[in-house]
Amino acid sequence: MMSNRKITETIPVAPLKIIPMENCLALGAKIDQCIVEARRAMLESHEALPAFLGYDNSTYLVSYDIPRFGTGEAKAVINETIRGCDLFLVADVTNYSNHYMMFGEDSIKSPDDHFQDLKRVIAAAKISKVKRVNVILPFLYEGRQHHRDKLESLDCALALQELSEMGVENIITFDAHDPRIQNSIPIRGFDNFYTSLQFIRELLFIEKDLIIDKDHLMVISPDEGGMTRAVYYANVLGVEMGMFYKRRDYSTIIDGRNPIIAHEFLGSSLEGKDVFIVDDIISSGDSIIDVA
Repeated sequence: MMSNRKITETIPVAPLKIIPMENCLALGAKIDQCIVEARRAMLESHEALPAFLGYDNSTYLVSYDIPRFGTGEAKAVINETIRGCDLFLVADVTNYSNHYMMFGEDSIKSPDDHFQDLKRVIAAAKISKVKRVNVILPFLYEGRQHHRDKLESLDCALALQELSEMGVENIITFDAHDPRIQNSIPIRGFDNFYTSLQFIRELLFIEKDLIIDKDHLMVISPDEGGMTRAVYYANVLGVEMGMFYKRRDYSTIIDGRNPIIAHEFLGSSLEGKDVFIVDDIISSGDSIIDVA
């Protein structure tokens, strides 16, 4: 976080507003609480400046609704003015606990549904003459569809371009499957934050008896895709690394994929060691298991 002195020397772009989508209301509330407390503490020790008018608020959350018709179609309605504001939208497109009614049937919102709702709110915000729109996607929508090696659709790149064309200035994500996807929107801001430090710090805080050395811990990648991250963790922790090699039958295609014939482990013995498994999809999928 910026120091208090640095913050007071920086004029805000515009009054801050936050819209957490239905799929991450709890996260949005925590973000709002942290900002409220930080700004209030900062301004208590500095004189109020004209440029910081409205800087200290009791909340920065914006009231909005996404009503749906019987067909399942929806629209976004922002219930308060956000004219001239610097708006941040937070969306978790992988949340599968949200539902909606379509033709009288209960339907679970898919990542596509969440992304459509996000675009509806962005469109409503642009109509409301917001100064700037920023989107925070903890999990990058269609992040695994980042390249094209056959006749596949570039879903992630097209989604980013769509947000860019709608006027989104900055997109923020964490541990993107492939950060090179930002090349699809070269004139827009794209921040990909790695959570390696936070994960290791939390791991050491929770696993009190974890011994980090070559004799007691090994980092393992379950496939080739997680190799880069596994190598990074192994080098930082100073331990050995192993991986599983998926041997496939490339002469056969089942459900659009070449079937896996066998999983072969490449690495030294695991006996008596804790194993840190690092996948390449999201950091929350990383885990520790004991193979003693």
